[in-house]
Amino acid sequence: MNHRKLVIIPTYNELENIREMVLAVMGLEGEFELLIIDDGSPDGTASVVKNLQQDFSNRLHLLERKGKLGLGTAYITGFKWALDREYDFIFEMDCDFSHNPKDLIRLYDAVKDRAFDLAIGSRYITGVNVVNWPIGRVLMSYFASVYVKFITGLPIKDATAGFKCYHKSVLKGINLDEIRFIGYAFQIEMKFTAWKLGFKLIEVPIIFTDRTRGESKMSPKIFKEAVFGVIWMKIKSIFSPFRLNQSE
Repeated sequence: MNHRKLVIIPTYNELENIREMVLAVMGLEGEFELLIIDDGSPDGTASVVKNLQQDFSNRLHLLERKGKLGLGTAYITGFKWALDREYDFIFEMDCDFSHNPKDLIRLYDAVKDRAFDLAIGSRYITGVNVVNWPIGRVLMSYFASVYVKFITGLPIKDATAGFKCYHKSVLKGINLDEIRFIGYAFQIEMKFTAWKLGFKLIEVPIIFTDRTRGESKMSPKIFKEAVFGVIWMKIKSIFSPFRLNQSE
C-alpha cells in the first residue's frame, strides 16, 4: 500500500542546514513529502526552499509565518495542514541534522503495519545515544524524561524527543486546539495525550547528534515551561479525563 507521508520541519534561521536537509529527505526511498514551516527567518531560509521547489514542486511545501511563534504552534499548523490534505503518516523532525533523515524510514517501518500508532525516535531506549552534547545537557535531558515518567506515569524513556511519526488517527483523535505548550513541553504533552487516549506508542532507538551549524533554540524559559507543564498536565488529567476528538 502506498501511504502518503509528510515530514514537518519548523525553521528559524536555518540557512546553513536547509538546502542539505531538503535534498536528504527528497533523496530517501518511499516518496516522502516535506513541509517547511518558516517563522520569518531573516537569514533567507524560506528563499532557499522556494528555489528548491522548482525541482520538487509536488513534494516540497512551504508555509511562511510572521515572526517566531513557537515550536508547538508550528507543528499544530503543520498537523492541520496535513490532515486537511489526507496524509496517512506525519513526521516531526529538526532541521539541524541532530535527527538523521535516514531514520525517517525506520520510524515509518515501526508504524506502517499499524501495530503501533506513534513511533518515537528515542535517545535513551538503548542507553544514552547522544553525540557532541556536553555532559550537563545530557544529564538534564535524561533526567527530564525520568521526571516526566515519575510525575505522569508515561511509559517512555525519551519524553522530550522531537523526532516522531504519527499515524493520522492520532492527530485526528487529539483536539489540537487544546494543546497548550509551545516549547519542549509540547513534545511531552503530545505523547502524554496520545497515551492517555489509548494510542499505542513505540520507541525506536536513534543516535542523536548535536547540531554543528546554526544556533540552538533551547532557552531557560522553554525548560521552565517543561518542568512546570508536566505537573499541570498530570493535575489536568485527573480532573478532566481525556476524550477522543469527535470533530472529524
